[in-house]
Amino acid sequence: MKVSIIIPVYNEFRDFDEVVERVRNAPLPADCGKEIIVVDDGSTDGTESRVRQLSADGIIVGHQSVLNFGKGTAVRIGITLASGDIILIQDGDLEYDPNDYERIVDPIVRGEADVVYGSRFLGKPKGMAWKNLVANRILTGTANVFYKAGLTDEATAYKAFRASVLRRVQLHCRGFEFCPEVTAKLRRLGYRIREVPITYNARGIAEGKKIRARHGLEAVWMLLKCRILPKHRCMVSVDRDRSPAVERSQVATTAPER
Repeated sequence: MKVSIIIPVYNEFRDFDEVVERVRNAPLPADCGKEIIVVDDGSTDGTESRVRQLSADGIIVGHQSVLNFGKGTAVRIGITLASGDIILIQDGDLEYDPNDYERIVDPIVRGEADVVYGSRFLGKPKGMAWKNLVANRILTGTANVFYKAGLTDEATAYKAFRASVLRRVQLHCRGFEFCPEVTAKLRRLGYRIREVPITYNARGIAEGKKIRARHGLEAVWMLLKCRILPKHRCMVSVDRDRSPAVERSQVATTAPER
């Protein structure tokens, strides 16, 4: 099986090369290959030139947006580019450890799950600020109440999906609301989400963390909104005449989120 690892990046020059190297060296279950898809979301700090170079060298599949459209848009572009059987999301910083890939992907490879989240709270999160901890508890609690998700970490960045399942989900996210939108709609479509423990090393605003309080409010709103959304609007309408190139064009023209 092939694992497509999507890395949305925005001004991550300081850590970018190390992240890519860690992802390249990360172990996967036996007989699994990987492709690395980097979507540069309008970086201006030098990240964009590294993405171009690594793409030219054949190390990654690269895409560059002319503007900063938002993380959700970057993830959706990555999904259209992915050719793997499994899609895994990787942030463009060093908070998460790619050495956890094997345990995240293994239940999907073994046919035991369609969706796996890496939970920071089943492990030992290091350095998480109390306000981020509280926000995570609120988001996870909301997902569990409204969707019976049974999660300990709804907002984790490490999410892996059987590609065919993820492509059934109708996503509209532009910014950081990818996590609540995909969680809510997967549950609305009846998919169970399995969790496995992962390691985590929090970073702060000074180190480039981009999450702010308003993003937490947007995430809660997304969870509430998807609860009353008609079920058919959670699912992609299959149009076999639409090509990935057309979808990418439509995604890329979305108005900037931040």
